[in-house]
This record gives sequence, C-alpha cells and structure tokens, in this order.
Amino acid sequence: MLRYIGKKIGIFVIFMGLLSMFVFILARLAPGDPLLSFYGEGVERMSTEEHLAARQRLGLDETLPVQYIRWVDNAVHGDFGISYKYKQPASVILMALLGNTLLLGTVAYVSVFVLAVLLAVFCTLYEDTWVDRIICKMGTIVYYLPPFWLGLLLILLFSVNLHWLPSGGAYDTGRSNDLLNRLQHMILPLMVMVTSHLWYYTYMIRNKLLDEVRRDYVLLAKAKGMSGYSIVWHHCLRNVAPSITSIMAISITHILSGTYVVEAVFAYPGIGALSIESAKYHDYNLLMLVVLITGALVILSSLLAQTINECLDPRMRSEGDSIWQKMKTL
Repeated sequence: MLRYIGKKIGIFVIFMGLLSMFVFILARLAPGDPLLSFYGEGVERMSTEEHLAARQRLGLDETLPVQYIRWVDNAVHGDFGISYKYKQPASVILMALLGNTLLLGTVAYVSVFVLAVLLAVFCTLYEDTWVDRIICKMGTIVYYLPPFWLGLLLILLFSVNLHWLPSGGAYDTGRSNDLLNRLQHMILPLMVMVTSHLWYYTYMIRNKLLDEVRRDYVLLAKAKGMSGYSIVWHHCLRNVAPSITSIMAISITHILSGTYVVEAVFAYPGIGALSIESAKYHDYNLLMLVVLITGALVILSSLLAQTINECLDPRMRSEGDSIWQKMKTL
C-alpha cells in the first residue's frame, strides 16, 4: 500500500513540475510588459535606469532558469509572490475567490452526472421508442446552444423581465454567509452549465449501457424473469461503472472550463475570471498560482478515478504493475 501511494504521489509531483515549468516559460515569452501592470502608466515615463531598477526589484532581470529556480524555492516555502495588479500576495487574492468557483463547479459537476446517469438509464430502458428519440433530438439541439447566448437569454427572461432571480454576482452585498442567497445567485449559472454539459455525458453513458444490454448475460437474466429495470440498474450500470468513472475524471477540465464562461457572463467572482485577468495584465505570479491550482484539481481527479477503477476491477492494477515493471527493465 505504501508503495502504491508513493507511486501516485510521485506521478503527481512529476506532472505538477512539468506543468509549472511549461506555464512559467510560456507566460514570460508572451508579448507585453508586466511592469505596466505593477506601475500603471507611470512606467512610460521611466528612464532606462529606472526601468532596469524596476525589473530588478520584481526579479525580472535574471535569466528564465534562474527566475524559475527562485520561484520554485519560494513556492516550496509557501511564498507564491505578490500580484502585480493587486499589490497583495497572490495566494490571498486566489483564496478569496477559489471558494466561489469550487462551490459552483462542485454543484454543477454533481448535478450533471446524477442527471446524466438517470437520463441514460431511462433512455436505455426505452431504447428506440418515441420518448428516446425525442430526448436524443432535444438533447443534441440544446447541447449545441452557445453557453454565453443561453446565459444572456436566461438573464433577459428571469432577471430583466420576470425579476425572479439575480442577474450576476455570487451573493448580495453583506450576505456572503447567507447560503440561501448564494443558492439564488447560482441558479442561472447552474442552468447554463448543466444544459451545456448534460447531454454530452448522457449520450456517452447511454452508449455504454446499450453495449452492455446486448451481452449474453442480459439475455440469460431476462430468460430467468428479471425485469429490464433491475438488469440495467443492478447489473449493467455496475459493469460500466469503471467507464463512467473515467468519463467523470476526464470531464473535470470540460466542466471547469464551463465555469470560466459562466463566470464571465454572470459576473460571478471566481478563478475563471481571475485567470483571464491575470493573463491579460501579465500578472505572472497570480497566473502561475491559478494554473497550478487548476492543474492540481485535474491531475488529482484523474489519479482518484484510476484508483477507484482499480478498486472496482483489480485486474487494472495488475496490468498497470506489469507495464511498470517492463518500463523499469528497459
């Protein structure tokens, strides 16, 4: 068990290191001057000596390898630098908004897959009936609706015309601890996120279930008098559980990118809008932290999905160990 956990931690550390190096180099090679973000328009009035001194003050005068090593050393000790735009520690800026994104993303993620599994089971039970055909056609049409257009349409309908729901923000002023108020602000963003992702994953799970119901053991179960609902729910769904788990792990990036769009449309304060802003203003330290947090969530979800699959099907672990042994002998 210790060896297994150590291998997972090693994989996580390696991928996070590669991600940090890639983003660090790419951000600094992008055109633009980060001093403009820190000093504003005053940077245009700086002399050459003042400009060089400002870059030295922010640690931008060294070569990329030296800058990266210094950043890693500081990050290991919990210092991710200051935000050039906000003049505060990058970790403080991020933590103030991370909770909003995690709350919205988690609720949307759970809602999408709970509804996707239920809808996929329903479509499997009523395969090729008029109900199944209508759901498939409607799901395909809704899936291709642009999320930003759908968001604006919902704002126009429920906020501007009916005045039922707030049009933006995470909560009303002074009500950050009011859970009911937060939920009211999440309804429209959740509607967009669920609508944009539901049918895509429903269709994938539905196809997996349809392949499973055509296996011989299903015919045998029907011959023994078992109902179609019992077969699909208790046997087929369990057999495709590893595939569903893999789909859920892969979907993290898909749904997370959906929160970025939703945050922009509904002015929802989260790390999606923060990442766009940090890239726009060349706020290197804040951008690095946002990308690393996002990458850590994706990598951890993939490792967790792999672990769950190996628990559901121990053969996957033995196959992975054999591949690992072959790689070490090369």
